[in-house]
Amino acid sequence: METFESLVRAEFAPKNTFLNTASSGLLPARTVTALREAVLIRAEGRPLDPLFQDVEQSRAAFARLAGVPVTRVAAGASVSAHSGLVAASLPPGAEVLTAEDDFTSVVNPFHTRGDLKVRIVPLERLAESVRPGTVLVAVSAAQSADGRIADLAALREAARAHGARTYVDFSQAAGWLPVDAESYDYTVSTTFKWLLGPHGAAFLVVPPESEGFGELKPVLAGWVAGEVPWDSCYGPIAELAHSARRFDVSPGLFTYTGTRSSLELIEELGVDAVRAHDLALADRFRTGLADLGYAPLPAPDSPIVSVPGLGARQGELSAAGLEVSNRAGNLRASFHLYNTPADVDRLLNALSP
Repeated sequence: METFESLVRAEFAPKNTFLNTASSGLLPARTVTALREAVLIRAEGRPLDPLFQDVEQSRAAFARLAGVPVTRVAAGASVSAHSGLVAASLPPGAEVLTAEDDFTSVVNPFHTRGDLKVRIVPLERLAESVRPGTVLVAVSAAQSADGRIADLAALREAARAHGARTYVDFSQAAGWLPVDAESYDYTVSTTFKWLLGPHGAAFLVVPPESEGFGELKPVLAGWVAGEVPWDSCYGPIAELAHSARRFDVSPGLFTYTGTRSSLELIEELGVDAVRAHDLALADRFRTGLADLGYAPLPAPDSPIVSVPGLGARQGELSAAGLEVSNRAGNLRASFHLYNTPADVDRLLNALSP
């Protein structure tokens, strides 16, 4: 019987100490194999049907991960495009509540509308800041800069009490933190970080058709948004898809082939097992930092650890084969399923005075 450890070791063999999943995850071996086959399909002139099937299999896998029917999942290319879609659905003057210093792809489309009232508050005050007249609350489940986890339960209750919708980005959480998209109006996630896919795929979960898809407008709809896509190639679409597929954009086929394989691995391993593994490594790192006299930014129960004042060492660490990030002067290390205690200790040794 395959174990967590054996599954992971069969898929990953990094040539360095990679502690930067919050920027992008490593590709599993099965994903690399799938990508090579997809390239050959194009190069040899074979029918592309298997690649379009990969889009639907990826959509179904993400729906299972998010705990929603597949009919509520739209496939796109980026979080910012999905944020723009949600922003376009809001009436002029609507108040949108966001967290201070949240990731740009989540919040910027609401600012660029120009006719929305965007209110920014500290993450810890987000739930208490929902008020009558707030139309939408947009936030990342886990903050990119420092790994802080939003109090989503409190936010959900506050939004319901005031009739506001919720838009939650799981890009820094999906893969190690349960998504539970059913609890929010809209959820979004890219797939190239903790879900280990190639760049260029992102999923948006919307309300069901019976709720008018949350009043979203299919402003990006092309031929793939038709109920019968191959009958929707010319002129206006006669019949939009009766599912969230009406919000799809034309997919990067290679990307979705890789995404399908990566999501299969996450399902095999199980999010709970990945979470336990990742958090144990992050806790080991925090303990070691304390022993060295460093105090990371507070982000308990997160695999993302940011250490103030050490970001400038990113270059020398990279040269030594240790991949981390420099975020606003902070050294950001992020631990995922392919990392080991030895990886943590290697970084701590490099940081030792």
